[in-house]
Amino acid sequence: MGSFWKKNTEIVEDTELDLEHIPKHVAVIMDGNGRWAQQRHLPRIAGHKEGMNTVKKITKVASGLGVKVLTLYAFSTENWKRPETEVSYLMGLPIKFFDTFVPELIENNVRVEVIGYIDELPNATQVAVKNAMEQTKNNTGMVLNFALNYGGRAEITTAVQEIATKIQNETLQVEEITADLLSQSMMTAKLGAYQDPDVVIRTSGEMRISNFLLWQVAYSEFIFLDTHWPDMDEISFKQALAEFQQRNRRFGGLKK
Repeated sequence: MGSFWKKNTEIVEDTELDLEHIPKHVAVIMDGNGRWAQQRHLPRIAGHKEGMNTVKKITKVASGLGVKVLTLYAFSTENWKRPETEVSYLMGLPIKFFDTFVPELIENNVRVEVIGYIDELPNATQVAVKNAMEQTKNNTGMVLNFALNYGGRAEITTAVQEIATKIQNETLQVEEITADLLSQSMMTAKLGAYQDPDVVIRTSGEMRISNFLLWQVAYSEFIFLDTHWPDMDEISFKQALAEFQQRNRRFGGLKK
């Protein structure tokens, strides 16, 4: 296991990856677990189980490459609409995941963060999530940031409500509302300089944002892969980063 986490200096065959310009914040919409399972005539939960193993693999790859923040869209505020058995299984995944993976994360200096409405999760899930954050809080390497019971519109609504409350309480003036203030009111503010993703990768061929980090992705690059999330591996992840490195990011201006 140890060698898996070493700083990766190799270039995957056929993938020109500039290791000096790895994106600082990579966000992933992990899509296609159900379709992966259906193609194999397996129940959807089998796809979610395999998807959890993929999270472990990609976490190791990203950490080895020097990514600062890896944000994974694990469960949206809209996912509660899914069948009760599937939701129940998904709520149990963080418990299984952290139980088996936190010791490795601690050993390799990875810190767990979670954005989303954690207090609305089942109690056992809340405990697992909070324990993982507590146990890894002193780690100074990559941040493994899960979006769990998260929705972009809900996040913005909550931020606006908090700002409105401060105005109502006369602790904030209207003219003090700026883009920076809104950024600091988002759930990602705790990520500091890395709160906005450099690149958003979505697996399984769908081309939409699905209510993910709506404020933060204003200038992110988007990469859409046909690969289902359980099939995502080191090579496909590095290929996505290599594609990102070919993009010309101008942030609304002109690149000299």
